[in-house]
Order: sequence, then C-alpha cells, then structure tokens
Amino acid sequence: MTSRSFNTVELMLSRPVGSLIIKNAIPTIITMMVSAIYNTADTFFVSQLGTSASGAVGVIFSLMTMIQAGGFMIGMGAGSITSRALGSGNRQKAQTFVSTAIVCVFSLGLIFSILGTIFNKPLVRLLGATDTIFPFALDYARFIIFGCPFMMSAFAMNNLLRFQGKAAFSMIGMVTGGILNMLLDPLFIFVFKMGISGAAIATLISQITSFFILLSMFFFNPQVVKFNIKSVAKKFSVYFDIVTTGLPSLFRQGTTSISTIFMNIGAAKYGALMSGFALTAAQTADAAVAGMSISNRICQLLMAVAIGLGQGFQPVCGINLGAKKYDRVKQAVAFLVKGTSLAMAVLGTVVFIFAPQVAHSFRDDEAVIKVASIALRLSCCVLAFHSIIFGSTMLLQTAGEKLSATVLSSLRQGIVFVPMILCLPYAVQFFGFEPIAGIMLTPALSDLLSAFITLPFLIKYLKKLK
Repeated sequence: MTSRSFNTVELMLSRPVGSLIIKNAIPTIITMMVSAIYNTADTFFVSQLGTSASGAVGVIFSLMTMIQAGGFMIGMGAGSITSRALGSGNRQKAQTFVSTAIVCVFSLGLIFSILGTIFNKPLVRLLGATDTIFPFALDYARFIIFGCPFMMSAFAMNNLLRFQGKAAFSMIGMVTGGILNMLLDPLFIFVFKMGISGAAIATLISQITSFFILLSMFFFNPQVVKFNIKSVAKKFSVYFDIVTTGLPSLFRQGTTSISTIFMNIGAAKYGALMSGFALTAAQTADAAVAGMSISNRICQLLMAVAIGLGQGFQPVCGINLGAKKYDRVKQAVAFLVKGTSLAMAVLGTVVFIFAPQVAHSFRDDEAVIKVASIALRLSCCVLAFHSIIFGSTMLLQTAGEKLSATVLSSLRQGIVFVPMILCLPYAVQFFGFEPIAGIMLTPALSDLLSAFITLPFLIKYLKKLK
C-alpha cells in the first residue's frame, strides 16, 4: 500500500463528511448516469426497429441485471470489508480481499456464460419473451451471455475501486465503455445493418473495454490496492465473508431481475386485454411490454443519482466505521438522506411534467406512450423515498449487518413487489380500471411501502452507534 493511498484514508477520517460524499459521489453519479444512458440508448436505437424489438431489450434487461447482481455481490462484499480494513490500518487484509474478489468474480462469470449458452432458449422464455419478441430477444441474449465474465468483473472492480475512495478511477473505465457503446450502437444497427444483434455486439465490445481499463488500475495505479495472485485466499472463510457481505447487493439486483420478469409477463398478459386501440391482442401485449420497459429504463436513469450518492457515502461510512468514528457516520447518513431526497424530488417533478414527451422520444406508438407515461408518472411521485431505501441498505451492508441488509434489499423488488404485481391487476378491476393499471401501479406502490418498512431499521441501527 502506498503512502498516497494511506493519505486517502486519512482524508476520509478528517474532512467534512458532506464534501467527502459529494467528492466521491460525483464520479460515481457520472458513471451511473452514463451506464443508464447507454442502457437507455440501446432501448432508443433498438426501438427504431419496431415494438417487438423494443420489448426484447426490456426482456434481456433482466438478464443483464442478473449479471450485474453477481458482479455487485462480489465487488460490494469484498469492497465493504476492504474499506473497513483500510480504516483500521490492516492493509494486507485489504489486498487479500481485493485479489480474491477479482479471481472469484471472473470465475463466476465464466460459469454463468457456459450455462447461459447451453440453456439460452429456455432462459429467454423464462425471462418473459412473447412469441413475437422471442427471436429478437434470443439474438440479443447470445452476445450478452458470451460477455458475462467481462461484464460481471467490470461491475465488481468498479465497486472495489469505489470502496477505496477511488471513484474517479472507476469512472474512467465505466464511462469509456459507456460512451463507446453509444457510438457503436447506431453504427452496428443501421450502418452495418446488423439489427438487434448489432446493439448486443456494441454492448459486448464496450464492456470488454471497461474490463481491461479497470483491471489495469489494480496492476499499474500506485494509489490503488494492488492485485497480487499470491494474495488470493486459500481459506474458505474469506470467500464466505465476501459472499455473505455481498448478499444484499445480490438480492437487490437479483430481485430487480425477478421483478422485471414478472413485469414482462404481467404486461404481456394484461396488455393483450387493453382496449381503445386499433391493434390486435398480440400488438397491444408487445406495446405494454415495450412501454413498461421504457418507463423502467427512465427510472433507472433517475435513480442513478440516488444510487450514486449512496455509493459515494459507502467508502466514507466504511472507513469511519473501521476507525470507530461513529459521530461522523451519523453525520454522513443525515447528509445522504437529505441530499438524496432533494435531488430525487426535483428530478421526479421535471420528468412527471414531461413524461408523455419522454416516452414519445423512444417510440411513436400511442399504446406504448400511454403505458410508459402513466407508469413513469406514478414512479416519479415516490422517487424521494428512495433516500430512505438506499440510505438504509447501503449503511447496513457497509457496516457488515448481513441479515438485515439482505432482507431490506429484497423488499422493494422482491418481497413487496411480487405479491403486489400478482394481486393489483385484480384489485384495480374492482374499482373499474383495466388490469394493466395494476402493472403500472406496482413499481411506485412497492417503493413507497418498502421505504416505510425500512425506516425503523435505519433508526434502530443509528441508535446503536455510541
């Protein structure tokens, strides 16, 4: 460990927490925004190929979320332990967890890629593809599955850098890949006439680029905890600690994938029953899937700010917890919740006002615009509550509160979401609405209820810090 790296720890323990969070959050938010933008760019460019192709991106989004979940589990699990190790001055432990995490996540991605290639057709069906969406989704999925080891590892290394207070370095790798993706999308889709496969290849190339840039940081950057093959752990306990500490991230991202699958299935089922359009049942089903996909992508773009602030908070929190500076941890939590609430309220208001115009920019289809704009407006109404959701789960995960962090991470897109999306279509019919309204209402109502359930856990843990 270099003295410059150690100086970063000293700054985390002495500078005002608000400025530290913002300093760490800015590159993280840029990274998250660029990542969300290039995901949205995929949706935008592919939507020009047709409604079924647009729906395919929404279907495969859940697969990409699974890949991200694996990377976040290893990266945030090892990163959380690394930050606390640096705070307590145990730099050899930090190197052990960094090195072990990099080897572990690439191996996990390789296994995922092999299994995904073998079972790609049933997997795409499981993700909620309709008969008309299936061929587009399969073409897109093939390349995403092939790139899984690189994608998963890039997400993990991004978090390993972030937890060391080196968010600017992680930004370089992720943003470079994101910009490259946006440039290659129209080239491969329209110029080379590769269709939806071109969008997938563009994503694959950009993720491999990010992988090699981020990996180089752990070899050549003197300010980063180095990767050393000799430091890779031989004890099972190290792998166990990484996985169990990272479980909240796995559940947070994994339940997002599950919720997307349920949303796609529900949107297709009840979208086929939509009235008021001169379309067949198959066309309205695809329109509903595409509309929910567009709404989901826009919400991901907005929540990049909340997640970015939360991730800017984590190294400050972890290092100060390791040094037992609990007053600074409490100050950091207060700053995070207030700042995130304000930012999300402002962004939510703007998007609420212009929701139809935003949806129209993706797809000039009346049914798609209707579904996307209503779902988007409902979600915007509760965006500010994400300050409680993300603030609580990121604090508890960074603190090593494995069980409570895992349970709370499963609420929003899992424990609360799944029962709601199964029941709300029937509930809204009782009040005279079409069942598709229940699908559109589920994300917003799930966010609201999850925030109220999470708040007592946040208050309880803060009272423990004395």
